Amino acid sequence: MANLTAVELKPFVPARDYALSQRFYQDFGFVMASEGGGVAYFHHGNVSFLLQNCYQQEFAENLQLHLLVADVDAWRAAVEQTRLAEQYGIPVSDIQQQPWRMRDFTLQDPSGVCWRIGQNTD
Repeated sequence: MANLTAVELKPFVPARDYALSQRFYQDFGFVMASEGGGVAYFHHGNVSFLLQNCYQQEFAENLQLHLLVADVDAWRAAVEQTRLAEQYGIPVSDIQQQPWRMRDFTLQDPSGVCWRIGQNTD
């Protein structure tokens, strides 16, 4: 029998300004574990993605990533504390209760990629 176990999924996230995006994601709480050849590997615990020094506006502005967290209030407070919106000129929404049994908020990275950070509710 074939072993079809999936190990990891890492999306490639575009960067209009690669250096700026690297700083943003580190300020956002991700660790840049490696960088080379126009690709930087970021992780936060078991969650990871690859930032690429490549940008296509239509793709970036239509890409949405969902980050499921244990405490959405703590993540929103951390975003506020690090002043990501002011520092990078990005929109950050308030936490909202969604009809799909989740509380979440959104923010956009400097390239226009939308992050939806959410916590499941009962």
